[in-house]
Order: sequence, then structure tokens, then C-alpha cells
Amino acid sequence: MGKGRPRSVEKGGLGQNSSLGLANSICIPPAPVYYPTEDEFKDPLEFIFKIRPEAEKFGICKIVPPESWKPPFALDLGKFTFPTKAQAIHRLQVRPASCDSKTFELEYNRFLEGHGGKKAKKRVVFEGEDLDLCKLFNAVKRFGGYDRVVKEKKWGEVSKFVRSVRKISECAKHVLCQLYREHLYDYESYYSELNREGEKSDEKRCEEVDVLSSKRRGKSQGEERVELVKVEEGELDQICEQCRSGLHGEVMLLCDRCNKGWHMYCLSPPLKQIPAGNWYCFDCLNSEKDCFGFVPGRHVSLEAFRRIADRAKRRWFGSGSTSRIQLEKKFWEIVEGSAGPVEVKYGSDLDTSVYGSGFPRITDQKPHAVKAANWDEYCASPWNLNNLPKLQGSMLRAVHHSIAGVMVPWLYIGMLFSSFCWHFEDHCFYSMNYHHWGEPKCWYSVPGREASAFEKVMRNSLPDLFDAQPDLLFQLVTMLNPSVLQNSNVPVYSVLQEPGNFVITFPRSYHGGFNCGLNCAEAVNFAPADWLPHGGTGAELYQLYRKAPVLSHEELICVVAKTDFDSKVTPYLIKELFRIYNKEKTWRAKLWRNGIVRSSSMSPREQPQYVGVEEDPTCIICQQFLYLSAVACRCRPSTFACLEHWKHLCECKANKHRLLYRHSLAELNDLILNAAAKGDYEEAALNENLQKQQPCSLGFGTFSKKVGGVHVTLVQLADGWLLRSCKLLQMPYSIVAFANALKEAEQFLWGGSEMDSVREATRNLIDAQNWVEGVKDCVDKVESWSCHSNHAMDKVHIKHVRKLLNIAHVPCNEPEFLKLKNFAEEAEVLIQEIASALSVCPQVSVNKLIVDWEILHTKACTLGIFVEESQKLSDKLSFVKIWVDSVRKCITENSSAAIEIDTLYKLKSEVSELQIQLPEIEMLENLMRQVESCQSRCSKILDGYIGLKQFEMFLDEMNGFTVNVPELKLLRQYRNDAVSWISRFNNAVRNSQQINDLENVVSELTCIMEDGALLKIQVDELSHAEAELKKAQCRLNGLKALQCKVPLDTLQEILVEAKRLQIGDERLFINLSGVFAVALSWEERGNHILSSEAQMSDFEDLIRSSEGIPIFLPTLKNVKEAVSAARSWLNKSKPFLYSGISVTPASDGLLKFETLKELVAQSELLKVCLTEKSTLQKILDNCIQWELQAYSVLDCTESLLQINDIEDGSTTGLTTTIERQIDSLELVVKTGPCLHFDFVVTQKLHDACAVLHWCLKSLSFRDIAPEIEEVLMLLEVASHLPITYASCKLWSSLVGGVNWLKNALEIFLPRNRRKFKLSYVEEVLQKSQSNKVSFPVIASQLGNAINKHNLWLQQVQHFLSVKSGHRSSFLLFQLKEFGGTDAFNCPELEMVFSEVKRVEQWRHGCENITGLVGHVKPLPDALAEINNTIDRSLQIYDNYKGCKQEQLCVRCFCELKEQKLLTCSFCNDCYHFRCIEPTGHGDLNNLFKCICPYCDFIKSGNMARSGGRFLKKRKQWPSLNELTQMLSNAELLCVWIEERDLLCQIVEKAKLCRTRLIEAADIVLAHVDKDLNKVAEKLSTALKAVEAAGVYDHDSNCKFDLALARNSWRVRAQKLLQPSLKPTLQQIQRHLKEGSAINIPLGDHFREKLMEVKYQCVQWVDKAKKVSVDSGELELYKVYDLIMEGNNLHVDVEKELKLLHDRSMLYCICRKPYDQRAMIACDKCDEWYHFDCIKLTSPPKVYSCPACKLDTEYSSSSPSSSQERSTNKCEEPQTPSPGRPDSRRTKQPESVCRKRSKADSTENSNMSWLTGFGNLLWTNRKPFRRVARKREELDIFSPLYHVQQ
Repeated sequence: MGKGRPRSVEKGGLGQNSSLGLANSICIPPAPVYYPTEDEFKDPLEFIFKIRPEAEKFGICKIVPPESWKPPFALDLGKFTFPTKAQAIHRLQVRPASCDSKTFELEYNRFLEGHGGKKAKKRVVFEGEDLDLCKLFNAVKRFGGYDRVVKEKKWGEVSKFVRSVRKISECAKHVLCQLYREHLYDYESYYSELNREGEKSDEKRCEEVDVLSSKRRGKSQGEERVELVKVEEGELDQICEQCRSGLHGEVMLLCDRCNKGWHMYCLSPPLKQIPAGNWYCFDCLNSEKDCFGFVPGRHVSLEAFRRIADRAKRRWFGSGSTSRIQLEKKFWEIVEGSAGPVEVKYGSDLDTSVYGSGFPRITDQKPHAVKAANWDEYCASPWNLNNLPKLQGSMLRAVHHSIAGVMVPWLYIGMLFSSFCWHFEDHCFYSMNYHHWGEPKCWYSVPGREASAFEKVMRNSLPDLFDAQPDLLFQLVTMLNPSVLQNSNVPVYSVLQEPGNFVITFPRSYHGGFNCGLNCAEAVNFAPADWLPHGGTGAELYQLYRKAPVLSHEELICVVAKTDFDSKVTPYLIKELFRIYNKEKTWRAKLWRNGIVRSSSMSPREQPQYVGVEEDPTCIICQQFLYLSAVACRCRPSTFACLEHWKHLCECKANKHRLLYRHSLAELNDLILNAAAKGDYEEAALNENLQKQQPCSLGFGTFSKKVGGVHVTLVQLADGWLLRSCKLLQMPYSIVAFANALKEAEQFLWGGSEMDSVREATRNLIDAQNWVEGVKDCVDKVESWSCHSNHAMDKVHIKHVRKLLNIAHVPCNEPEFLKLKNFAEEAEVLIQEIASALSVCPQVSVNKLIVDWEILHTKACTLGIFVEESQKLSDKLSFVKIWVDSVRKCITENSSAAIEIDTLYKLKSEVSELQIQLPEIEMLENLMRQVESCQSRCSKILDGYIGLKQFEMFLDEMNGFTVNVPELKLLRQYRNDAVSWISRFNNAVRNSQQINDLENVVSELTCIMEDGALLKIQVDELSHAEAELKKAQCRLNGLKALQCKVPLDTLQEILVEAKRLQIGDERLFINLSGVFAVALSWEERGNHILSSEAQMSDFEDLIRSSEGIPIFLPTLKNVKEAVSAARSWLNKSKPFLYSGISVTPASDGLLKFETLKELVAQSELLKVCLTEKSTLQKILDNCIQWELQAYSVLDCTESLLQINDIEDGSTTGLTTTIERQIDSLELVVKTGPCLHFDFVVTQKLHDACAVLHWCLKSLSFRDIAPEIEEVLMLLEVASHLPITYASCKLWSSLVGGVNWLKNALEIFLPRNRRKFKLSYVEEVLQKSQSNKVSFPVIASQLGNAINKHNLWLQQVQHFLSVKSGHRSSFLLFQLKEFGGTDAFNCPELEMVFSEVKRVEQWRHGCENITGLVGHVKPLPDALAEINNTIDRSLQIYDNYKGCKQEQLCVRCFCELKEQKLLTCSFCNDCYHFRCIEPTGHGDLNNLFKCICPYCDFIKSGNMARSGGRFLKKRKQWPSLNELTQMLSNAELLCVWIEERDLLCQIVEKAKLCRTRLIEAADIVLAHVDKDLNKVAEKLSTALKAVEAAGVYDHDSNCKFDLALARNSWRVRAQKLLQPSLKPTLQQIQRHLKEGSAINIPLGDHFREKLMEVKYQCVQWVDKAKKVSVDSGELELYKVYDLIMEGNNLHVDVEKELKLLHDRSMLYCICRKPYDQRAMIACDKCDEWYHFDCIKLTSPPKVYSCPACKLDTEYSSSSPSSSQERSTNKCEEPQTPSPGRPDSRRTKQPESVCRKRSKADSTENSNMSWLTGFGNLLWTNRKPFRRVARKREELDIFSPLYHVQQ
């Protein structure tokens, strides 16, 4: 099925070792962990470079920072929200492929129709439900195919892919197996065979594809039809769905379902040849329904996510702690589908630029709890993942834009079992992951060097998923159990990442894992120098899989090479530059050889020092960035291709393409040399040597191609071009010649330093061309300006002209150069005249001077060259005119302050620029003296502090001055400010007595005071304003004291201030005095109550009395605090005061003893008298008494645990003592809760009790043999016990004894029996004597085990002493059985197991060969059965030679008396009716008409229809080569096997059968006669013998298959040559082609006959086609002869006969066949006439031919007319007058010759046809009364037709 075709299902798949053995013997080794020091931790890249040689071997490592590394978490967890994704963990591995069932059904039906003509059942039912055959087929493929599933009994696992029910019965498994066997086994075998044979036919297919233009598929009546169509130039009948191009149809695949097209090179990954079988696109293969991915979920807060994570963990493991082993085991159970559906949430790939980073950043807001210094330190830390990618030494420093996940970290919020699937990083980057907080993360990694092995195991383990999605590993949605990788010898390592740990993954290392609970992590990529070669590998992978890259690797390399870098970068960078240089050089040379000679450089970058600032175009095929080079074509201007895929860009010729390059090879070479120079001397020298060697292998001297029939190199072409370009510069300028030379030079400019001379010459040509164009342009502009004075046109600047003229030598011979020189000289003269005119200071009048300047200005305007001096002249002329006008206007002005002083200063400053004596200058100076006098007087007034009256006198004096002096204006403003201030103050004084508006009064007076201080004029009212402001403020403060509460001290200050300002007798201040007296009285009473311990009621009365006093009382706060403290103490004491009551709330917990002590201490500080104090004191005394008792019991326990010597006799007494102590502890623990207090000593009591219980349990193991699970559980409990008693002697002794017990019991485990050596067992037994606690029962069992091992060794020695030929395999297996239970690890045990394994492998190999896998039949019976089949085969051969002895069924070789024997009418062999389904024409009694299947197969010649079961069955039999190999392997075994003799007999007889079969095949292959019966009997006998034999030999069977194929070909050829059957020419050609494929010999009878028939047919067809288009050139009777000749051919040529039939139809009075001329039909006789023959120019409405007209006239004419016509003097009919043209039936040249349907039906009903020529003669009759009145009948056609009577 092409892309959708399943892989060979015998290989790969998930086998029996697919489950993870974390709890068994398989374990994942850990990756290294590093602990850097403070100094090492300063530079992360330096530290990683240091550990890389060791850590990279593991693909991953963990780094634990120093203790000082404690970065603050920067996110606000209360406000943090993020999006989640739903992960179906149970489908990460165990999920069906997203296969479209309709596509599978279509392909399956095609398979059935092509193999036996069957049709698929509409419905296959399994346990009452429809069975999806697509899912079943893919599931079996997942586990390695049908045979492997049966062998390993995997139908239960297969059922998980087919139906959702988790459990399946054994009966249902059997039914599922049978359904697969019935419906899909042949389909699986077919595609497995197709895969194996596909590689052999690939080369042949590729040769055919070069000729054909496209592969087309179509469906016709349910059968497959392959249509190969050649696409003509300009015809685009199909568009590629990937590149949207319809070009290159010869490599376009069309989907066999949707008929959409894809180029083979556009697929991911691309295909190298057309796949065998049908092909389906990924859209048709994959179903959206079964498509798997992580579904985006809703945004949640961290608190909501925490609740989800906690619920999930409690559901799986409860509230207790969980070990890593339990978590991993459960996770892989879920992944493998054995734990049911599990879905979790994961907040993955959160862009930190959007959601925030866990690390501090300068742009983030600092939390209040974090110190600024600490925040800044971690913002700048190199281990901060936000800084890591751009550190010094990182290759990503050059990347300018922020790439999420690469340059900007990603944040991950995980929960239990949320996973990150197997993948490696983009561009094979390094990655660093930091664990911020939460539960650990479990990582798995495969080193980068094992990436290919990992991918191979993934594809073999999940073949169906990779068939549906070849780029599955790029999607990060698939997990695979690490144990599967380990079993395939792929190293896997693990890391447990805890909070505060860094995890580093290395380039190309596949990694994945899962989270152990709620956690937060952050990750980013980085790229140190050693990454560079891995980056090149990543770029190649992107190109292979047609994936768009993250960034351009080539651009990154070039940018890094141009910047400053570390010396460590040099060796890696130079290697990458060499690789890029060689790649560019190779491909550019290939393009040049293929004819791409046009090239141009790309536009330069605006910021070349950064990567990614400008986006490069991408290749339409491989989607890669085109930074260094690209290929473009004019036919697709916005489309580009890389150099490797340039042929796929379009179908234009190579010379239409253009190479675009950013750097020439010389520039790339300079990059390499510069990079080498930046390193140390040795590296530079090394790389320079490499550079010298480079041109030897890929030098430009080796670039050659054929030009004009001669091979020339690129250097030779460049030398020729240089000679021509030098001559070109010496010749007169020609724009065409220059353009052609520059165009020709494009093929050299991209080259290396060898082309520097070409580049220099090219620059010279361009400079010369620019110079000539510049000269011509200048001359044209000057002449145009001089002739037309076109002011819209710009003049030529004199500088530009001088630049063109002032050159060392003239590049070309250009006549316009002299013209330009003359124009320049004229301009120079004008410049001198203007300079002289401006430099003279004339004494003449101003008017004459201006006239002279205007004349020069007019002359400059008419010149076509622009000179700067003309502009100076124009500016000077305008300047003088404007200055004079301005001065005169100022002098004549009369208005006050109308002239600005700046204008006068400007005019005065311009006097020096005039350089002319003018009378207006004196007038201006007089006016300026008046202004200066005014300014001086104003300045004196401003410097002094004068009164308002003097101000007003000066201003009145200066009222009429015409110049606007700023100082005078300022004085007027000061006078206005002073008048306004006085007015405001008077208004404020009048309003100061209004109490209701005091705030505004104070505000207004304050502003007045501030403004008065700023006045520049002295005013008397300023001192009065200050006194009024103080009084207003005092009244306002008093009013506020009455309206709201103020402190007592504040009120007293207000009253004192009012008395000082003499306003104390006002009513406001009298009221304030009364309030002050009441407040002083309350203060005295409060101080008295606080000093004496009063009751609570006294305090409450005092507080109530303070509510009416509108003043803040100082003592009131102390009173309230005393009351609040008392009430708080009572609330805290309530739980303790009522703790003895039996009825308490269920939610109340135990009381804290320490809290009780604090309450009693606090009661002494209370200022209120309370009765509850004494009650709490009694409770405290009771608690202290119980605590003393508890500590006493603990002391006794500690003394007990300090016992050192434990003798065997004292064990019982020790046990009793421990039990009594436990009772004492439990008694104290029991009485403690009655007090309702949580004591610190309570936990210690529980701990001591648990320790004593553990000791008691340990001592109980001395007298029994415990299970190892009990011991392991006891040790697990010990690991969780407190370490308080770890130093106690009894505890340590018992722990050591239990550990010894664990080691001893592990020896007895069956799986560990072969793990331990005898020396280790003896050492363990010896340790039992040194232990302080002994376990005599287990020690005794160890001694017995050692004795059994020694006894077993003696038996092995006795077995080895016997000769190998006399050793019994039974005894060997018995030794293995006893050794597995009694022996320890030793060489003898390994030898026994090895020999047993060899014997078992030998027998298993025999079972595999004989097909016993999954069956219960023993091997000897199977071999005996095969031996019988070979005997039957030999007997068949003997019967053929005339040795028939008895009448037995050839199929079963049994004589069943109750069954009648049928005898084949051809071979005379006998068969039971039940053994075969004979082909006959009657019932069982018609025996003589019966044909056996073998003879029917030979006679029919149809191998696909009737021989499928014979051909397929043989390949399921054991192979003779395999049996021979097994026989030779048996001789190498150390024991004698009973099946060996039987196998020897089988091999000898099978070889004899092979000889007989080869003899029969040789006879058939040598046969070339006509008689096929001679070989039919031999083939039938051999076919029966082959089917009867139970052994298959490939070579002889292939020869026999060839013989069958040739016989089938001859039988079908014989049928084609039968006279009754007329095949088509295509059938004969196809049959001959099929004969050539099977090498039919040249002398074969049937081949010669078919070649003869083909030759005759081809000759006739060519002649018929020529005649059919000869426009009547051949005579009609010869056409009839040709028709009769075609009728007599043995080939069906109906199409050509139809053409000749149409050719024989004659029309019009000219009696010519149809020849594309315009025709018209008669409405009466339906005869057709040419327009030109009957002289018609346009079609009439009704037309009657001349003959029909003649009939009409004849019937209506007089007898004389009749008599006249009877004299046979007929005239030619005249053309009738034209009628109405719109209603006529005409036959245009493009129409096809047709007749009326009515006439056809009438004629067909009256004529009987034999060959179709009777109708031909009938149609060719002439109408009645034509010029030729009668048509003669040709006697030659009389046998060909007859007229029905």
C-alpha cells in the first residue's frame, strides 16, 4: 500500500519482554550526579565543558548546586493562572494507529479481488459487536505478526486495541485468533511478501519512471487499473498538495483513494522510488477520529491545579508516603494499558515571556518579601535560565529574536504521572531544566550516540504507529517502556530530579519521563561550542523530514565566525565552516555543470551581526532557510529552492535559472582563515594546511563541462572572458557588448579566490559603464536645458561634471566627453565673473549695482550647469533689496511699541554683510541709540525697590515710544500686579470675621501673603496682611476642635494662642474652655482605676462615660487595652477550662500543653480581677505530674535498649521484659488522652513503643523460618522508625541480625539461586556465628543447601565422565532441574544450563521449521508426519514411472471402503470426493468426466485463479536448507537426541525428491513443440508430488514455478491462436511481453506464431490508418479489399474497420468521402452535399438536392417532358436558389459525419449484416435521377451481405 503498506510483520513488534521489570531483575542504572563547588558554580558553561567527556556518555546528568544557591521564586502564586493540556497516559504506548477504516477496507477488498476473486464480508462479528479488521490487523502487526502472537500468546494484549473491555476470556481469545486466521492471515502474508520483493524491483521501477510522466490510479468495476499518462509541456493536470506545483509529473504519486497528488521528494521523509502496490496519502491513511495528541484545556489557577493533583495522588496511593519504585511501577503499568484509562492535566510549554518566569528578571516587579540585593544577585546569575542562552561562549548570543523554549524559557506545572514523551531537542541543542519546587521528576535518557539504535527499536516496537506517521518522534506524544530498550541492548539511564536540582540533556540524546506529583520546573536550550557539529546533524534531519527549522544553522555559523569568540570555539567552528564551504562548492559546481550560469548576490543585511533579524526565503521542497544560496526562476518569481532541489523548482531549462548567493566562495574561505587566526598558533597552522589541501580535491581546475563539443574548465572560461573584457575596454563603448560581458561574468563571480581577477575586471567594466552613462546623461541635460529651458528638469551640478572630467585616464572612447568638457569651461568662466562682481565694494549708486548683478544672474539661469556661485549671487541680490525695505519701514512707523527690538538688532547685525554704503544705515543707528537710552533707565528702576507712585510717573513719560522694549513692558506688568494685589487684600480683610467660611479666608490670606512677597514694588498693606492671617488661622483651629475630636494637648495650645492674639473673649474660645475642664476630670478617675486591680464592671463604666467627651483622652487607650487583654485571655482559656466535660465538639483536637503554660504566665500580667486564674493553675499541676511519669517510663525503655549481650538462654527473659515494658508504655499512652492535651512526650512514647514492638518481632524470627517478604517489610518498617534509638546496643544488634537474615533468605529465592556463588553462601553462614543475635533455623537450612550443592556437583562430574555419544538428554535435563533448585552459581551450573539451552534451541528451531509453534503435537510425531509426506511424494514419482501397485487416493493415500474413488479422465489417478472438489459435468456416477484440480490447473493455464492454493501452501512447509542446517547443528550437541535419526531420513529423502523435481522442470523448460500434452503429464505428476511433500526447497521450487509459468503462458497462447477467438493487438503484445519476462525461448512454436500474427496485424493497422485519412485518394474497391483483408485477420481490429467503414462512405455529386469541408443535407433524401459542389454560399431554410428537384419536376411536367427525359439526355442539375439560412441543417468542417436516426433505424430493420459491408453498399447508393442514374453492384461483395426477403 505504498506509504500505507504495513511493514514486514514477522520482524519487530512488542514481544514477551515488553513489560518493565522495575520490581524484578531489570533496573535502570542512574546517570551521574555532580556537586560543584562555589568556584566551579560561577560559570555554568565552563562547568558543563568540564564534565561533558564523562556525562555525555549517559546523555543526561544532574547538577546539585551549592547550599548557598537559593533563588527566590518570582511568580505570585496567588494570582498565577495558566492553560493546561489533557494527557491520556494509557494511550502513550498502547493505542491503535490512527488508520482510516475506509481506506483499509478499500485496500482489503482490492486484495481479495486480486487473489481469488472473493469479496469481503460486510460484517464480521466478535462477541456480539462488529469487529474492526483495521484495528485488529494493526494490533497484530504491533506484536510482531500472527505467528509471533500465537507463539507468545498475546491475544489478550491484542484485544485491548480492538475493544474497550479490559478482560477477555480464553474462549474469546481463541475466537479472535480464528477470525484473524480466516480473514487477515493471507492479507498479512501478501504484504510481507510484497515488502520483501519490493527492494528487488525498485531499480527496475526507477528505470521505468524516467520514461513515464506520472503514476495514475483509477478504479473500474472494482478492479485496480494503472494508467500512465505523459504530461505534455504546458499541461498541469495535477498539483502537489505540499509545494502547490503541478510540475514534475514524472515523480508525482496519486493517492489511490482521494486521487490527490504528492511529489515523492515532497513527502516526509521523501521516497526514492515508487512504492510497490497501492499507495495512499497520510490524509486517507490517518483517521481524525483515532488521531492522538494532548488536548488543550482550560485556564486554571495554581490553587485549583493543586486540588486536582492532590485528589489524583490520593486516589492512587492514599495519604501515605510512596517510594520511587512504586511510582515508576504504577506509571509503566498505566502506560502499558494494564491499569485502565488514566487522564491527567499538565501545564506544559508555558512561554515565560507571557506567563512569567520562576527566576527573577530585571523587568519583573520584586516581591516585598525579597531583599533588593538578593533579587539583583539572582537577576544577573548565569544559572538563571533567562540568562543562560546568551552567556559568553554560547553560540546563541548571536540570535536576536526571542524564540520560545530556545531563547526564552518554558515553564512546566506538573502533577502525578503527567509526562514528557521521548524526544530530543530542536536542532540537537543542549537543554537545562531547573526544578523550582514540588515533588520530584523522573527522567530517562538514551545517549546521543545510540539515537539510531533507539529509533530502530521504536520503529520495530510500534510499527503500526510509524507506518501511519513516519515523523512520530517529532510529535512528543509516544512513550516506550525502558525495559524494551534494555532488552534490545540500547543503554538507558535515569535521573530523579528534586527541588533545587538542574538536569542537563546532551545533544541528540533522547529523553522522556514523568512527574511524581505537583511540581514546577523551567527549561531552556543553550548551545556551547561543542554543539556546533550536532547542530549540523539537526539541520540535516530537518531537511530529510521536510520540517521547518527554528533558525538558520548556516546563518548562525557565519554570524559567529564574524564576531569575537573564545578560543574553545575555534576547532568546532572551523570544522563546521569547512563542511558548509565544501557543500556550497560542490553544489555550485554541479549547478554550473548543469547549465545554470546566471548568478547574482543577495541584498546585504541591515544588521549582519545578528541572526534572525531578517527572515530568509525557504526552499519549497525541504522548507529550509536559504541563507547562503538559492535558485530562482522568472516563471515563479516568489518561489525559491535550495541547491539540492533546484531541479524541482520548475521545468524550465537550466539556463533560465539563476543562482543567488550571499557570500562568494572566496568570502567563505576568508571566514575560515579569519576564524583560524583567532585561535592559537597551532590551530591556525593546522587549519591553514587543511585549506591548502582543499583545492586539490575540489579545485576550480577540476570544474569542467562540455562547451561546443570541447571540455573546458571554469578557469579556462574565466581566462577567455578576461581577454575579451580587456579588449572591450579599448574599443568604443557599446551598451550591448558591455551588458553581454557582465552577463557572461555572472558564472564566475560566486567562485573562490581564483576568480578575484574576474571580479576586479567586472568592477572595471561596471565603473566604465557608469562613467559613460554619466557623461551622456550630463550632456543630454545640458543640451536640453539650453534648448528648451525646461525648469522642471534638474540642472547638472558642476561638482558632478568635475568628478567625471577629473579622472586619471578615460575608461572608454566616448565622443560626448569633449562636449561635456566645453560646457564645463563655459561654467568656469561664469564662476569667475560672479566672484569678481561680489568681491568689489563699489562706490556707485545702489541702483546701478543691482542692475549689474541682475544681468549676471540671468546669464547663470540660462546655463545648463548649476554653479554654487550663481546661488550666492541670487541670495546677495535678494538680501540687499529686503534689508533696505525693512529699514525704511521701521523709520516711518508711528504706532507705539509697533517695532520689535529683535528686528532692529537683526538689521544692525546684517550691516556687516552688506559690504555697501547706504544712507539707511545712519537712520538705523539713530533709532538704536534711543532704544538703548530707554533700556538703561528701565534697568535702574528694576534694580531699586521704589514706591508705586514713582513707578507710575516714569511709565506715563514713556507712553509714545514706537519700539517695543522688553524692560519697559516688564515695568508695566509690575505696576499692574501691585494694584491687583492691594485690591485682593482689602476684600479679604472685609470677609475675615465670617465664621462659616474660615477655611476660604485662611486660604485666601495665605495666597495673598505669598503673592505679596513676590511683588517688585513696595506696598504698605503687606504688614497688615500677616496679622490678619494669624487670627484667621487660630479661629479655624478652634472651630475644628469643636467639630471633631482632638488631643487634649492640642486643645490647650489653641486656647493659649487665642489669648496671645487678644481674641480669647470670643464665644468660640469660651466654649472650648468648658470642654477642656471636663476632660481633665475624667483623666484623674482613669488613672486611679488602672493603678488598683478593679473589677471588670468598673472598667466598663469608665469606658461608657468617655463617650460624651469630644477629646482624645490619653488614659482611655490603656483602659481599653486592659479590658481587651482580659477578654482575650478568657477566650483562649475556654478550651482548657471546659476540657474535662465529656461532651465536646467532635472537631476539637488535643490541647497544647505549652499553650497552657503560656496562659498561666499571662494571667499574672492582667490588670482586671478574674476568678478563672486559679482553675487554670490546677489543670497545669495535673499535666506536669503525668509528664513526669511519661519521662520515667521512657528512661526505663532506653535502659532496656542498652542491653549488649543477648545469649540464647536469655532470649525468653528478654522477650518477657520487653513485653512488660510495652505494657507500661501503652498504659501511660492510654492515660494521656484523658487530659486532652498534646504533649511533646506523646510522640516519643509512640516511637518507643514502635521500637520495642519491632524488637519483639525481630526476636520472634529466631525460632522460625520467616518469609523474605516478612523480613523485607520489617526492614522497611525499620527505615521509617525514628533515629533516636539508632545508637542503642540492642537495636543495632537486632538490625544487624535482620539484615543477615535478609541476605540468607535471598539465597533461597529461586530466581537468585544462580546469582550467588558457594563462597558467598559459606561467608553468610560464617557471619551468623559472629552476630550478637543468631537465627539457628535459617543457619541450619544454609548448611543443608551447601551439602545439596556438593552432592549435585558429584552428579555432574559423573555425567561428564561419560562419552558424548552415550550421554542421555534426559539425564542432562534432570541435572538442569536439580541444579535449578539445589545448586549455586558455578561453572558446572552454567555449563549444564548452556547445554540444555542449546538442546532446547535446537528443538525449538525444529518446531519453528516444522510449524509446531502454538500446537501441542510433539516433535517426533511431527517429524514422522513429514517423513510420511515425503514417502508419498516419492511414491507419486514412482507411480508415474509405471510402478503403480494399488488404487489409493493421491491426496490422502488412504483406502476408505465407504468412500468411492473418482478417477481423473486425464491422468487416471484416483481421489476421494471429500479430498478434492473435482471439475466435472455430472454426479459421482459420471466418473469418466471428472477432472482433478491438478490437471485442471495445468490445462487451464490460469495460475492466479486455480493455482493459488498450490503455490501458497508450499512456502508454509519446512525448508530443506533449514532441515539440513538443523541436522548439522545436532552433531555439535554434547548429547544424543532421539529425533536426529528421523531428521536424517527426512533430509536424504527430501534431496531425492528435489532431484526428481529438477529433472521434471528441466524437461518442461526445454520443450518448444506445439504439442503440450507431452509436458502436461510431467507437470501434473510433479505438482502432485510437490504438494504431497512436506518439505520445501527454494531453488528447485523456483525452477518448477518457472516451468509452470511457461506452460501457463503456452496454454493461454494456444487459446489466443484459436480461430473462434479474436484477441486484440494489445492482448497479443501484453502476452508477448509476459513471455519475455519469463524468458520464453526464441524457437518456441507459440512465440513464433504470435510474433507472426502481431507482424501481420501491425502492417495492416498502419495501412488502414493511412487510408482512413487519405481523403479518397485510394480507389474504393481497394478500400473494400483492405476491409476484407482486415476481416480475415486473427486479431480484433474493430476500431480500424470502423475508420475504413467511415472512409468508404461517399457523399455529394463528387462522390468523395468526408473531408472536413462544409456540407448540407437534403430534407427529402438525407443525402449530403458540399457547399462548393452545389455552389451554395449560405445554408437555406429548406434544401432539396438537384436529384429530388428533378423528380418533382418530372412528376408534374407534361408528356413531352417525359418523352424528353426518356431519350437519356439528362443534364447536370443546377444549384437551387438559396432559401432561409437559419433553419437549415448543415455539416460544418468540425462536425462528424452523421445520418438521421430515423433513416438509420429503417435501414437497420431491413438489412441483415454479416460483416457490416452491406450497410456500406446501401449507404453509398446514389439518389434517384442523378447524373449517374444507376449504381452497379460489385460482384466482389456479393458474399458479404444479403437482403432479407
